[in-house]
Amino acid sequence: MNTPVRTIVVTGGGAGIGRAVALQCAARGDRVAVLDIDGPAAHSAAAAALAAGANAALAVECDVSREESVVRAFEEIAASLGPLYGAFANAGMDAGGFVHELPFETWKRVLDTNLTGVYLTCKYALQQILKTGAPGSVVCTSSPGATVSFAAGAAGAYSASKGGISALVRCMAVDYAKYGIRVNAVVPGATETRLMWANVEPSAMPEMLRRICEEVPLGRLASPEEPARAVVWLLSDESSYVTGSHLVCDGGILAKACISV
Repeated sequence: MNTPVRTIVVTGGGAGIGRAVALQCAARGDRVAVLDIDGPAAHSAAAAALAAGANAALAVECDVSREESVVRAFEEIAASLGPLYGAFANAGMDAGGFVHELPFETWKRVLDTNLTGVYLTCKYALQQILKTGAPGSVVCTSSPGATVSFAAGAAGAYSASKGGISALVRCMAVDYAKYGIRVNAVVPGATETRLMWANVEPSAMPEMLRRICEEVPLGRLASPEEPARAVVWLLSDESSYVTGSHLVCDGGILAKACISV
């Protein structure tokens, strides 16, 4: 049975889990649009996607927190890659701080990128999928922080943004089910990406890694390819009856009680 060639958009596709998803979709022969605020990283990932077997690949420099940037990106995707089937709304950032000390500008930057960026990506992806009159699939990146507080603390803005994404996913799943468009979230845990170490001083990284490996039930960080496989499954027909769900890929973090007795 031949797998259909589909157009998939990946935001934050220049690195980490986004890049891994772009390459795995490419290996299936999909057409892949890689969006990233880092233009050279987007172009590098798109070139790698072509080498991995993509039917076509497009790199677009895009700031998902700015509507005009997202609009331009989706116009370019439609013109270059044709009808859209799926999207992975993944671009995100983290900036820590306790709420009583957190500058409003930092709070706004995290929410604008993580939550508004997912809203804008989904808005224009859904518009294009609806135009096709065919089914589609949208996956958003949430976090364990949407459900529980991180033990290290000072993650109020990040956790609030991811909690908003989780709520948005549930609403969109119900709203667009009648059109055959499925909306789900992936919930990665500790994964070896730049974002993982965004708020950690280089000198503290070895000790932080040791502690994480002690506390994660599986005893290690994930590689970006591991949550990426969960995303690609949600984008595929193999998950055809899955919508409004959160696929947790966290090494057991959310299954573990915080006390040892």
